[in-house]
Amino acid sequence: MKTLSLIIKREFIAKVRNKSFIVMTFLSPLLFVGIAVFVGFLASMDKDEATQIAIHDEAGLFKNEFKNDKNTHYIDISFMTFETAKDTASNNYDGLLYIPKVDSIQQLASKVEYISEDSPSIDFITDVEHIVDSTLTSDKLKILGFDAKKIEEATVNSDLKLSKFSGEETVRGINEIKLIIGGVFGYLIMMFIVIYGNFVMRSVIEEKTNRIIEIIISSVKPFQLMMGKIIGNSLAGILQFAIWAIVGGILFFIFSYFLGMQMGASSPTDMVANAETTGFAANIPLYINELKSLPIATLLISFIIYFIGGYFLYSSFYAAIGAAVDSETDSQQFLLPIILPLVLGVYIGFFTVLNDPHGTIATVFSIFPLTSPIVMLMRIPFGVPLWQLILSIVILFATFLFVVWFAAKIYRVGILMYGKKPTWKELYKWLKY
Repeated sequence: MKTLSLIIKREFIAKVRNKSFIVMTFLSPLLFVGIAVFVGFLASMDKDEATQIAIHDEAGLFKNEFKNDKNTHYIDISFMTFETAKDTASNNYDGLLYIPKVDSIQQLASKVEYISEDSPSIDFITDVEHIVDSTLTSDKLKILGFDAKKIEEATVNSDLKLSKFSGEETVRGINEIKLIIGGVFGYLIMMFIVIYGNFVMRSVIEEKTNRIIEIIISSVKPFQLMMGKIIGNSLAGILQFAIWAIVGGILFFIFSYFLGMQMGASSPTDMVANAETTGFAANIPLYINELKSLPIATLLISFIIYFIGGYFLYSSFYAAIGAAVDSETDSQQFLLPIILPLVLGVYIGFFTVLNDPHGTIATVFSIFPLTSPIVMLMRIPFGVPLWQLILSIVILFATFLFVVWFAAKIYRVGILMYGKKPTWKELYKWLKY
């Protein structure tokens, strides 16, 4: 045990004293928060110029239906011939909306054409189709003898009220918020595994290529050395992650405050006042109550447990790969099978948990150890039975012990192998030694 603690201490100190580690520890939050705030600032800015769309309406039915807004301006050039309008639009406008003259207005359902060198946005296409559909529908109703205006006045827009069996009112979109919260935790675990798993692999490769490993294992068992590297790097990673969270939170608050000042919301009161104009503020208390009802304590505790278990499990793979190869280039053929389950977990989480958080697929992959650190954290905000959570954690750590036993077999042989590129067949032989 004393030997293991010395290895852990050595790996931890070697990592935290590294200049690149120190620089990136304090620089990364600044970069991430700066980019996030910059992107948010750009997204909040209006377009410099509205899109100029020319309209050539030979039928004379639609030119008054298209209304200008802050993003799009419509200019009627129907008085020109089509060829002249086309040349004019190509030189002076962003596009030309051509509405041909037809015998029956209903033929326009497939005749309206937008001409432009650039592909239009989905929103623009949807708006144009909506205007055309509304006009054609009104004409069709008149042909059938219905009063389109009365039908429009009789149209009722429903607003589905959401509540629980307890009678407590709830709001729409809360499932998406839950998935985002769980997804953030799951993505952080995946990022941590990939980054610090590679640190473990590089550390093993560096010591192996420098032949330092031959001196170390003369007094240390390979298994102890592997576990020391995994735990030592994980402690350094946890320290860096904690610093990122603290510094990032402070920087994000500061940048958000100054950005709010720049955009005219000089205080939280002003921001709430601005939000009231959107109609969203009325539901803010309901959203807050929903967020308060989330199993925050369970989520945080589970994050730490899966954080440790997932990292230990995958770091065992990374350590075994590092021992088997002589350079990072040789390791690429072995990394894909390791990364695939992590990517699979992210996709399963986003595409199945939202629609059916308690379904068979979501449940199975939240218990399967290679994907459980990501999928289970996405399911927890929706409520997970305690037995599933315990079973998932037990299987995760049991799998870690099983993998570490196998990885140690590869590790103890691979760290002394030089000059030969290993294959999957070779690794299988090492497992049988």
